[in-house]
Amino acid sequence: MNITDVRVRKVAKEGKMKAVVSITIDDEFVVHDIKVIEGEKGLFIAMPSRKATDGEYRDIAHPINSATRDRIQGIILGKYEEVMAAEPEVEEAAAE
Repeated sequence: MNITDVRVRKVAKEGKMKAVVSITIDDEFVVHDIKVIEGEKGLFIAMPSRKATDGEYRDIAHPINSATRDRIQGIILGKYEEVMAAEPEVEEAAAE
């Protein structure tokens, strides 16, 4: 399994959720609504979820094992950091 595309949409409002991400796997399958969240120990991802009738949130799509979750999280957070690092340059260029 290869993640062939990562699209980051930064969240404008203040809060713990920093971005919403879509990933493409093997140029064939897309997972939308992965959230980048600022937690007490740093950034992490939350897979797409739905609120169940008991009030709990359940993942709709998720990795089966922790190694795959870690790999996906590393790729997403790497792209998020890249997007955030590039953003100030855009704002500075617009100000000139």
